[in-house]
Amino acid sequence: MSELTGISQRPALISLIFILLTAALGFMIIGPALGFFIAMPFYEGSIFDLAQKISNPTAHPEIRLPILIIQGCGTFFGLIVIPTLYLIGIEKQNPIEWIKSKPHSLLILLVVAILTITFFAPNSIFIEWNADFVFPEFLKDFGAWARERENLAEKLTKFFVTFETNTDFLIGLVVIAFFPAIGEELVFRGMIQPELFRASGNHHVAIWVSAIIFSAFHMQFFGFLPRMLLGALFGYLYVWSGNLFLSMFAHFVNNGFSVLMMYLYQRGVITVDMESPEAAPWPAVLIATTVFVALLYYFKNYHQTSNQPSA
Repeated sequence: MSELTGISQRPALISLIFILLTAALGFMIIGPALGFFIAMPFYEGSIFDLAQKISNPTAHPEIRLPILIIQGCGTFFGLIVIPTLYLIGIEKQNPIEWIKSKPHSLLILLVVAILTITFFAPNSIFIEWNADFVFPEFLKDFGAWARERENLAEKLTKFFVTFETNTDFLIGLVVIAFFPAIGEELVFRGMIQPELFRASGNHHVAIWVSAIIFSAFHMQFFGFLPRMLLGALFGYLYVWSGNLFLSMFAHFVNNGFSVLMMYLYQRGVITVDMESPEAAPWPAVLIATTVFVALLYYFKNYHQTSNQPSA
């Protein structure tokens, strides 16, 4: 595995707290606030009218574009711009170096794309299991709250991914796939994961704890397990390659493929509903899992071989 060092000289726990506070402040407050004003020219009503409708967006289809702009700004400013300024201004780190630190071939990009897409099938088993999960009796109140949030998230997702035009699809691709791929990988794999490695001295611990934090960040507990597994996959791709671009690329392929399939489903081109929590058929799961494991092994072996010093 590549030796990915931490981003800070201060104690790892303190650094993690700073990173999480910076990301939370940017994603939950600063980014959406900027997005609200950026979205105003795309809404015909008043600022107070838009603020009122945001509390129940699914009842107001006319604010879909402003909502997407606000969400996109939350990710762009909160998880890309502000963490980058934090890295450059406080930690004296250049995140661009994490992306271009090692070369990558078109073959490796193809391998990453295919293994990411084939992972949909085995992960669908965990999606179905997690969607039907029943919390024990002593956690029934938390379970009811989590289920309520999950139902709201499903409504919002359908609201966001209802693409009436090609322009809607492209905007959705940027907001749902492109910005999160850059921002979430920068924060969770580029910043948090190396600090966890510095604290634990173990790459596996760093990858899985980072994946847990990544999944918890989305606040959707009935999709916690499959999202955690995705986070772990991105983490291993980063550690094995030493290049953050590849985990960003895998993240983009995952989200972008989902958005594309939903768009094609809405257009009647395909019959596969990506929003369904139902697991893929077992033959498809077995075939896809075999391809996924083979490509993952190739990816790891390729980078281990290329990282070895010549004689």
